[in-house]
Amino acid sequence: MKIEYASLPGEVPPPVPDGPRLCSGDDMRILHNAFLWGYEQAPELVRAVLSGDTNRSKFVGEWLSNLDKTLHSHHESEDLLLWEKLEKRSPSCALHVGQMRAHHAQVASLLDDASPLLEQWTTTADKRIGEQLAEAYERLLEVLKVHLRREVVEVVPIAEKVLTAEEWEAIGEHSRAAIPKSRLLPQLGMLFANSSPEDRAAFYATMPAAVKFLWKVSGRRQYKHEYEHLFPGEPIPETI
Repeated sequence: MKIEYASLPGEVPPPVPDGPRLCSGDDMRILHNAFLWGYEQAPELVRAVLSGDTNRSKFVGEWLSNLDKTLHSHHESEDLLLWEKLEKRSPSCALHVGQMRAHHAQVASLLDDASPLLEQWTTTADKRIGEQLAEAYERLLEVLKVHLRREVVEVVPIAEKVLTAEEWEAIGEHSRAAIPKSRLLPQLGMLFANSSPEDRAAFYATMPAAVKFLWKVSGRRQYKHEYEHLFPGEPIPETI
C-alpha cells in the first residue's frame, strides 16, 4: 500500500523545534510502509483459504500472528521509550502525543478482537470465522492508515530534533528484541520490498555488517520462499 505522508485538511502538525537534526527517523516511514502492506493483504489472504484447508490456514495464520506481534512490539517500544521524552523535551507536541497514545490503545483493542478469531481460524479454517477475522483486519487497517501516516508527519520531525541517535536506535532495538530470530530476515525482506529503491539502499547502508552477510547468505532466500507460499504464482517484489 502506498500512501502520501502528508497532513490532511484539519490536521495541524506541531511546531518543529529549532536546532540540528540529532537522529534520522526515515526508518519509521519504511517500517510503516511494510505494516500497511501487510495489513492490506491480510483480509484477502484469509478469505482465499478454502474451508477446512488447515494446512493453508496454519501457514497464513502463523504469518499474520507474527505480523500482529511485530506491530504490538513496535507500539510497546514507543510507549516505553518515546512518548514521555517527547512530552518533556517538546511540550508543544503533547497534544499530538496524546493522540498517538489514543491510537495505540485503539490498535491494541482491535488486535485483541482479532486474536481469538485468528487462533480459531488457524486451527479450523472455518469460513465463518475467517470472514469475521478478515473484517477485523479491515477495521484495523483503517485505523493504521490514519495513525501510521500521522505519526510520520507529526511525531518523527519532532523526535529527530530532541532524541539522540542512540535513543532512537534503542526504540528499534527494543522492537527487534521481541521478534523471534527466525522471523527477522523474512521481515527484513518485507521492509525492502515495500521501500523505494532510494530508501532501500539507505536502510541497507545502516545495517550492521553481520546482518548484511546473513541477508545475502540466507535472508533473501527465506523471504522469497515465504512470499512464494503466501502468494503462489505472483511475481516476487524486488528487494536488494
